[in-house]
Amino acid sequence: MSATPAPGERPDDPTNGPSDDLAELDALVDGWLTLPDVAEETGVDVGKVRRQVSERLLVGVRRGERRTFQVPAAFLVPDDDGRGGRHVLASLRGTVLVLSDAGLTDTEILAWLFTPDESIGTAPMEALRAGRKHEVRRVAQALA
Repeated sequence: MSATPAPGERPDDPTNGPSDDLAELDALVDGWLTLPDVAEETGVDVGKVRRQVSERLLVGVRRGERRTFQVPAAFLVPDDDGRGGRHVLASLRGTVLVLSDAGLTDTEILAWLFTPDESIGTAPMEALRAGRKHEVRRVAQALA
């Protein structure tokens, strides 16, 4: 019997297996956060963070020696109120849904988001953080 995937994971995602090689993804993503880390950074409870994963507001993979579910730290951006809080980048969900609809696994979505794209001029994640969601989504839709 196989293990139940974490919220947001697809059962067919290769990162769900025990012999994953996430070295390429680790080379692309500067920092990772566990779901409790995300909860602490955003000031919400872990249950809400799990719902954000289920609702595709966040996407991540199991990684590390203990194979904990983690999301890229770049998915969190500073709050506008100047108090030092952070929240999930609002434009991420729509982009993740477009990529999911194109058939990409969560690992492939993460790799695409963090790999520089010539047509965008930077990594799609950097463009999303800079407010260029329409441009990123046009390129993502071309994958379908």
